[in-house]
Amino acid sequence: MGLDIGAAALAAGVKPEQFERWETGDGLPTFRQAQNIAQALHAPFGFFFLPQAPVEAPLLPDLRTVGGRPVGSPSVDLLETVKQALQRQAWYIEYQQEQGATALPFVAKFKLDASAQAVAKDIRDVLGVALEQGQRRWDHYQRALIEGAENAGVLVMRSGMVGNNTHRKLDVSEFRGFAISHALAPVVFINAADAPTARLFTLMHELAHIWFGSSGISNGDTANARQEEAACNAVAGEFLAPAAVFRKLWAGSDVPMPARLAELAQSFHVSQLVIARRALDLGLMDRESYNNFYLAELQRFRNTGSKGGGSFYRNAVSKNSERFAKAVTAEALSGRLLLRDAGKLLGVQPAKIRQFAEQLGA
Repeated sequence: MGLDIGAAALAAGVKPEQFERWETGDGLPTFRQAQNIAQALHAPFGFFFLPQAPVEAPLLPDLRTVGGRPVGSPSVDLLETVKQALQRQAWYIEYQQEQGATALPFVAKFKLDASAQAVAKDIRDVLGVALEQGQRRWDHYQRALIEGAENAGVLVMRSGMVGNNTHRKLDVSEFRGFAISHALAPVVFINAADAPTARLFTLMHELAHIWFGSSGISNGDTANARQEEAACNAVAGEFLAPAAVFRKLWAGSDVPMPARLAELAQSFHVSQLVIARRALDLGLMDRESYNNFYLAELQRFRNTGSKGGGSFYRNAVSKNSERFAKAVTAEALSGRLLLRDAGKLLGVQPAKIRQFAEQLGA
């Protein structure tokens, strides 16, 4: 699991010396202690009876880099999050097939060498969101984009934790999001542990993956030179702030940097963080300034906005995707899907499915 002795012992509730004796074979835990260890480390209990821990094949292509270099193995929290998304997608694919659904025309519509302008325009057309000039706040704009993506057939999932476990927060430094391309049920997942203002760029980055027909885990590294990530970054930037207009407005402003970011954020109805990211990509801001700006924004969110709360049902919709949640609840209420199975898919107690459906308007 990538833990050292001290961290593993703490999770299992024993002293490091005791845990080390178990690991070296100088002692054995009781059956109950072994069960507690498995639960604490989020490992299948049966793993302890194998000669060595099995090496799982990658669930998705790992496109993450740090400083342009590949990162280490995904954490158990990331792997479990990807597994949950794949399980939901698998159910929805079968559901779509039973409904006689046809392939979505925008999935894998473009090759990676397509112009960012062409891809961005097609995404805008499919989502039904025109290029605006400051009419809405960035958060309202983000909601409109998610709604447009869901209406088009994309399952947009957002969460900052593993399932409903508030003690298992997703690490934004590990990944920002991932995409799972499929002709009937494309999925994009946004790490909600990230600063809200950063999620807008991640959303468009992951949607670009779908338009390219590319699946993978992303961490938003601005120095990522992989073709898929570079192409998706270019599309996201062009969608949110077209280069030609951006350069003109940037050059026409002679105010200090903070005020300039605020000006352009208003012009493009996005956050200042998106403007800073676009300036970095276009060579108008240095990487250190951008990194400092992003870290300050992330810290501000953690200090004021990451305490959780809110409606359980509203959060459940975000985690599952509204489109997926409506399909599952409709099948459950019709009797074609057991409430127990619907509850497992949605992370909602079976007895609460009807109430959840009412909240959805399903």
